Amino acid sequence: MSTRIDMIGIFPENLAGMVAFYRDVLGFTIDWDGKGPYAEFKNDGVRFAMYERSQLPALLGKAPDFPVGINGTFEIAIDFPTVSDMDREFARIIAAGANVVYPPRNEPWGMRSSMITDPEGNLIELSCWNIGS
Repeated sequence: MSTRIDMIGIFPENLAGMVAFYRDVLGFTIDWDGKGPYAEFKNDGVRFAMYERSQLPALLGKAPDFPVGINGTFEIAIDFPTVSDMDREFARIIAAGANVVYPPRNEPWGMRSSMITDPEGNLIELSCWNIGS
């Protein structure tokens, strides 16, 4: 048996605001009614969900710590089929209110990438491995 990741979860302070950003700005699909502390996006492959931060201490039985500013503990990566797709989506996402960490650039390891943050400072990489496109 091999280990596989089933779900990635984020624990936002403002669940409704984060759901709106990932739905309206990044384009994730979700059927969340705005009630309850849990919201799961529709995503092929690894499940992607959010659980309201204020509920986490009761779930864990202790109070966790959270980073302030840019959260450098993980990233979410979104891959695009072509460089032009990535550059166009970067511009659209920034115009829609995402925060720029660094603009699109060609990396020495053969990909084009950029970084933004969501409203709570979580890193999101927008990239394209098909750098010749």
